[in-house]
Amino acid sequence: MKNLNEKPVVKKFLIVFGAIIIFLLILNNIIMPWYVSSSEDVVPKVVGLSEQEAFEKLEDSGFEPVIADTSYGTNLPAGKIFLQKPEAGKIVKEGRTIYLFVSSGEQLVTVPKLKGKNIVDAKLSLERVGLKLGQVELVASNYPKDMIFDQQYVEGTKLKKGETIKVFVSSGQMEGSIEVPDLIGKSLTEAQKILSDSSLSVGKITYQISNTLLPNTVLDQYPVPGNKLNPGEKVDLFITKQGTIKEQFEIIEE
Repeated sequence: MKNLNEKPVVKKFLIVFGAIIIFLLILNNIIMPWYVSSSEDVVPKVVGLSEQEAFEKLEDSGFEPVIADTSYGTNLPAGKIFLQKPEAGKIVKEGRTIYLFVSSGEQLVTVPKLKGKNIVDAKLSLERVGLKLGQVELVASNYPKDMIFDQQYVEGTKLKKGETIKVFVSSGQMEGSIEVPDLIGKSLTEAQKILSDSSLSVGKITYQISNTLLPNTVLDQYPVPGNKLNPGEKVDLFITKQGTIKEQFEIIEE
């Protein structure tokens, strides 16, 4: 019968057991006494410092600084330490590793195109990239009503997340500055002169039969008196003419 010490399994067990005993002796007699007897120190504050300043301060205090991570969206400028582990004021063993987290600054996003959109669509487009709709200014214009025709920052501009963008929205066609004169009862010639003197002109002329008024008399007009037009715009006239009932709705465009 073989000796137990000659069996492979027993040999492996004895080797592992012996290694464990040796490790425990080293841990108990060398490592632990060194660790317990090693000096302790207070971790200095490096939050708010640059990487170089933080490294110098920690190394001068006997610690080992390491950059753990960088992150956007902090309140500190790019390159500044915004977090440290362990925190400042903690008492730790001298030579301890101090993990530093560096700010990459505030994240920038690209302004989307808002021109041609309505307010609802523009708001959604801004929210998708982390921006907000700012002041909405209504401006009379020739653009379709409720359409954004201009924006504070052009498409492609880089902004910080959370910033607002002002937009300019069309409130419809601009009201003119010239009051439409009353032309009813005037002759066509007089109406043309009055409109010309007002920086306006005659638009479409519709002739209507009248047996009571002189030919070429203004029966009606559009826009009606009192409305506002811009210089150069036209006023449509309804003018009398002689003839039969069948000709009453004949239209002649100037």
